[in-house]
Amino acid sequence: MNALGPSLAPHIRSSRTLKKWVAPVAQWYANLMGYRQMGLKYDDLQQEELPEVQRALGRLTQREYYDRVYRMKLAAHQSVLHKPLPKEQWMSTKEDVRYLKPHIVSVLEEDTERAAWDALSVQRK
Repeated sequence: MNALGPSLAPHIRSSRTLKKWVAPVAQWYANLMGYRQMGLKYDDLQQEELPEVQRALGRLTQREYYDRVYRMKLAAHQSVLHKPLPKEQWMSTKEDVRYLKPHIVSVLEEDTERAAWDALSVQRK
């Protein structure tokens, strides 16, 4: 189990048959969620209140952070209007890349390493 929880993704990616069956269902489900219709990426849905996400957000470049804020404001505006963006402005599957996950993973790895070093005991010989 990794820091983000158990995942079947590596197993599914390694099997061509499973990937062939699961990928269309995953795309259908992602489209059904509706966040792409509001112009959001998957990582825009992360809980900002979590400390590791807060630290990861601090590691974004200015451009990535600006784009994130713009997408959030645009989605909030569309939510007030109770309608999705026009179809040509929807987030495509190719554009929906995980920009925050690598930062979150590195924060969690650093926390794990820090905990290991903090728990280290030195013994004299």
